[in-house]
Amino acid sequence: MKMKTNAKIRVRLESFNAELLVSSCQKIIETLGNTSLNSIGIISLPTAKRIYCVLRSPHVDKDSREHFEIRVHKRILEIYYEPEVPIFDLLAEIDLAPGIFYRICLS
Repeated sequence: MKMKTNAKIRVRLESFNAELLVSSCQKIIETLGNTSLNSIGIISLPTAKRIYCVLRSPHVDKDSREHFEIRVHKRILEIYYEPEVPIFDLLAEIDLAPGIFYRICLS
């Protein structure tokens, strides 16, 4: 009896721009679509929102403040594949847009 062993890679993508993040996920899926994969799953993580409160005037009117926020959108791609397929090399060669931070975790 032959036992199938599936290897798994997780690619964590982060970006300040949600549209850029979605297009990068689609680009990875299209690139890996030509190989023999068992499955690819996209997991949306909660958006991290950081708010900064700044005084408008340095000396007077302490009640007048401005709020700025930074949103970090996150996705995880789980890729299940056969160990003979060089998926890691394909992922390393993908040229993603600037502004996309990604980490590749092997397990």
